[in-house]
Amino acid sequence: MLRHWRLNSLLARTVVLIGMLLGLSLIAWLGLFALYEREPRAEQQAARVAAIVNLTRAALLAAQPDRRQALLQDLSHKQGIRIIPMAPEDALLPAPGSPYLRLVQNEIRLRLGSDTLMTADEADDEALWVSFSIGPDDYWLVLPRSAAHVGLPWQWLGWGTLTLLLSFAGGWIVVARINRPLKHAAQAALHIGQGHFDERLDESGADEIATLGISFNRMARALATLEHNRALMLAGISHDLRTPLARLQLAVEMAVADETERSLMIQDIDAISAMTRQFMDFVRPDDAAASIDIDLDALIATLVAEYRNRGIEIGVQGQAGCARLNGIALQRALTNLIENALRYGSPPFSLILARAPGKVSFSVMDCGPGLAPGQLEQVKQPFYRVDAARTGATGVGLGLAIVERIATRGGGELRLENRPGGGLAAMLILAV
Repeated sequence: MLRHWRLNSLLARTVVLIGMLLGLSLIAWLGLFALYEREPRAEQQAARVAAIVNLTRAALLAAQPDRRQALLQDLSHKQGIRIIPMAPEDALLPAPGSPYLRLVQNEIRLRLGSDTLMTADEADDEALWVSFSIGPDDYWLVLPRSAAHVGLPWQWLGWGTLTLLLSFAGGWIVVARINRPLKHAAQAALHIGQGHFDERLDESGADEIATLGISFNRMARALATLEHNRALMLAGISHDLRTPLARLQLAVEMAVADETERSLMIQDIDAISAMTRQFMDFVRPDDAAASIDIDLDALIATLVAEYRNRGIEIGVQGQAGCARLNGIALQRALTNLIENALRYGSPPFSLILARAPGKVSFSVMDCGPGLAPGQLEQVKQPFYRVDAARTGATGVGLGLAIVERIATRGGGELRLENRPGGGLAAMLILAV
């Protein structure tokens, strides 16, 4: 699940992009909300301030002179409202700099008179100062922030955050549904690359996804047909050559009197027979049902013992344990690698086994001349031979191509590397 959230995955990038767009939209929406609600809020604030000023002035006018001081103290203690005499120089105080407070000032002047002054003292707890007159005397009515300030509508911000989270969840569900067919297509393409041409995609859904499925399935069927025809052609050629080769070998053994000439002709016939077997091995499909639990160490021991009986010593290092693999294909691949080392390399020969989580490797080492760096990948191609690089080259050039195909269909790879001390290391890696 976590791998879907890597930033290089389409799902993560799309969800992050949707989230950024939603976040910017939310910020823009909050900005528009603050802009359009500023004037109604200013009108409401001005109405509250004007009402407090009028009520305070009316209370002071109605109170007896000897009771006004007690009334002012009561307003200060209970309501947080202060009444301060205005000095003459206070008329020169600057107007509020905030656009919102300027709107409040305009609305207050509409309600209390055009000569009403208003200012905000940031040093005094963000208090709002509004002027009013009682007879010939001018006063400041100082309102605390609780009466003059309207806080941020946190409930709107909370609802906006909830909407953003729900949009994230909805976007993830939608994008995941869109990405699912693409993921299936990638897996099917991988299987086809491994030689499983029976993979098919669902041809239903949205028009684009359905078109992808139809095109992919057509391509898979075309590749399957092409592979089948090629295998059929090579298998037919190889099969048809067996009978005339057998008759030719029998005729040579019976008709050619010269022993040296007969031996050379039989060697040529055996070489042609070996080539036809390579053709068959190259086109032979790997049966997935043939995969069974195999003791790899025992298989390697049997294979090495067969070469020891032929007088060829191959050292074995490491252990591979047990794995579920196609034993016939594995033995064919290892035989090709060993024969390649025997044909082109020099002793001593060794086979190194290694096991890692999810994979097993078989490395065939020789001490021959190795390969030029540019030829390490080319020699894996069918019918490619590097006669100049290694002396005594024979065969049709399909040995490593067969190993490469077995490795690919087994979810692994074939690596060729020049050894630092001389020679070639052919590493067969298979998924387990």
